[in-house]
Amino acid sequence: MPDNIRRARDEMFWQTFADRYAVEPGPINLENGYFGRMSRTVVEEYQRNIELINRSNSVHVRQRFEQGESLAIAAQLAELIGVTADSVAFTRNASDALQSLIRNYNRLQPGDQVLICDLEYDTVKGAMRWLARHRGAEVIEIDHAYPASFDSLLATYRDTFARYPKLKLMALTHVTHRTGLVMPVKAIVAAAKEHGIDVILDGAHALGQIEFNLDDLGVAFAGYNLHKWIGAPLTLGFLYIAPDRLADIDPDMGEMHFPITDIRARTPYSTPNIPALLTLPLVFEEYRAMGGSAAKGARLNYLRNRWVSAVRDLPGIEVMTPDDPRLYCGITAMRFTRHADQQAMAERLLKDYNLFTVTRSGAASGPCIRITPGLTSTAAQMDRLSNALNELR
Repeated sequence: MPDNIRRARDEMFWQTFADRYAVEPGPINLENGYFGRMSRTVVEEYQRNIELINRSNSVHVRQRFEQGESLAIAAQLAELIGVTADSVAFTRNASDALQSLIRNYNRLQPGDQVLICDLEYDTVKGAMRWLARHRGAEVIEIDHAYPASFDSLLATYRDTFARYPKLKLMALTHVTHRTGLVMPVKAIVAAAKEHGIDVILDGAHALGQIEFNLDDLGVAFAGYNLHKWIGAPLTLGFLYIAPDRLADIDPDMGEMHFPITDIRARTPYSTPNIPALLTLPLVFEEYRAMGGSAAKGARLNYLRNRWVSAVRDLPGIEVMTPDDPRLYCGITAMRFTRHADQQAMAERLLKDYNLFTVTRSGAASGPCIRITPGLTSTAAQMDRLSNALNELR
């Protein structure tokens, strides 16, 4: 058994990490997909950087941050994800990154088609519809069959590519925010390339809990968060553009503060959260020390499997996310089949069992309750969840 998988089950080991995070008394948080916690040391570093920038103001920012620190931090980010520094630019979050990539994609012609599916983030859907409207393109929307399998997901895209020969661009979500389904990105991207279709990848929930290599995935355009599974302060994300594809994304609304050959021109020029950015070197250091996505992902998957295996076969419970290890991560959704109102059941989980979850709708498969353990979650809390689900079903 690999060390990461064996260690994922070691409650005493993970308690040493959980102790590094301050947790407010109250409900057990099983909605860790919204954003992640900073460790105590990261919070302290962030506060120091807030005070530093408040004291030094533009003197530090103009002389040090803009001239060197920001570039060095971007280089550290690039090293963390295994790409070159000229392929990443900071944004406030994945949504900002994806909107920039979509609205500035310049290869669409009138009569072309763009593709979205039911599992895409609503902001991404809206951006793709906006792009199509302003470029004279047609939006193709598909629903994925449920329950999903690796083969069914790939087949749906292959069939769609063959049916719509004018497709030029598609959105693809690595980890779907509604159910936690992990898309077979590499296979889908390869199939898209066969038909000359570009892919803009939504990696908001992937970075930090799934191991991947962007070159191996074959992705040219992607947007990510740093405040979900990496442990950074809020307001931090980034976009990725493969260096040989930079010209296919225009400077954002004619942005001219940077040369046209600089990826930073593909984002709005504004004053960023400088103290948060200055905190990233420590965030990256702690992320590596914890074992990165290999260790985090193994732990989250263990916690997920603990409750899923206990309720998967219970009448009245439907786990929406498959058990194929290629298609799941720590985020998983379920629903009560004997109760129509999933929001009411989420409120019961909170009121009767002190378990905080979130409902999600919009998928063709129907509304669900999304359950997302975090690094402070324990096996005992997963058992409490499975017992609650059994009683409420």
